[in-house]
Amino acid sequence: MSVLKVAGVQMDVAWEDRGANFEKVRKLGLRARDEGAGLLVLPEMFATGFSLNPAVTAEEPKGETPTFIGELARELGLAVVGGYVQKRRQGRGANVALAVDGRGAVLAEYAKTHLFSFMDEHLVHEAGAGPRSFTLDGVEITCFICYDLRFPELFRLVAAETRLVLVIASWPAARQRHWDLLLPARAVENQLYVVGVNRVGRGGGLDFAGGSAAYDPLGRQLSHAADAEGLILAEVDPAAVVDVRVAMPFLRDRRF
Repeated sequence: MSVLKVAGVQMDVAWEDRGANFEKVRKLGLRARDEGAGLLVLPEMFATGFSLNPAVTAEEPKGETPTFIGELARELGLAVVGGYVQKRRQGRGANVALAVDGRGAVLAEYAKTHLFSFMDEHLVHEAGAGPRSFTLDGVEITCFICYDLRFPELFRLVAAETRLVLVIASWPAARQRHWDLLLPARAVENQLYVVGVNRVGRGGGLDFAGGSAAYDPLGRQLSHAADAEGLILAEVDPAAVVDVRVAMPFLRDRRF
């Protein structure tokens, strides 16, 4: 089993300004490549911020943002995961995470399962049908989006076959403590790696404090970005997941 180096981009997202955000991502992506990363992970709706205006955010599957993700992957020679709003019927969108390999070929596309009704996301976005996993360099990966972090049953659905869960987010500073608690909790209870990638700055009237971080299957913190722009870097060893699950087989002992 090979070790996969993951780089998470914690950035201040320019509100509804794709060009500015693409430029920033490209610069941080170059740094990730120079650090030897094999996978680059971008925040939820990184191109626009968490705007609930599909007239601005929603794009076709071959629109500007998914095209940029594929081009970036080819330029850097890295797999890339990034979030955008995919256009759906009747003016609605779907909050998706798109994963592509280093040639820009699609590995998986996941639509957010749990919509944030606290901010009326359910009124403008369609919920997804469930998890979509993929394999990269021998590592089984699943990506969830922001509010999904609050629902442990979603993680449990994929735990047996997954070695790494990515959580891309626009998680507000007002509930930062919950983010900081739930990321390592999901790693411990599912005995896998968790990498959470959040944004910083201000957008849509909300403040964002980052806290992007990576945790191993025992819940030990591998990397943390505090509240500034930059990268988190972590090595994911799928063999370590197997070792932990053999040593402490509590997933096997579940009854319900």
